Amino acid sequence: MATWNDVAHIVGGLPLTAEQSPRDWRVGKKMLAWERPLRPSDGEALAAQGSEPPQGDILGVRVPDEGIKFALISDDPGVYFTTPHFDGYAAVLVNLDAIDAGDLEELITEAWLTQAPRKLVQEFLADSR
Repeated sequence: MATWNDVAHIVGGLPLTAEQSPRDWRVGKKMLAWERPLRPSDGEALAAQGSEPPQGDILGVRVPDEGIKFALISDDPGVYFTTPHFDGYAAVLVNLDAIDAGDLEELITEAWLTQAPRKLVQEFLADSR
């Protein structure tokens, strides 16, 4: 089970990141991860699809593309999901109560790699070797 403190710690360890407002993290000006409470219409859409809307804290996270988004959802629908609001958008919703800190770190790092400036990504990857 991950927490908002885990999210803040992971994001804070990545270059050029900032918390723009409470629970809204960016790399430069690009959104990376954010709190995304479910709206009533989200719950209705999930219920119409036969899914039980998750309870607890929900994190939105950028992903490289919709293929990755749907692969995550398919691999672990108890952790990852989407709503019609995010149709056509490369982001996945995450049930924080259901993800472990290691998977969360991997997801947020991938989001950072997707959103960070190319030169910074190259430097980061070179330093990680």
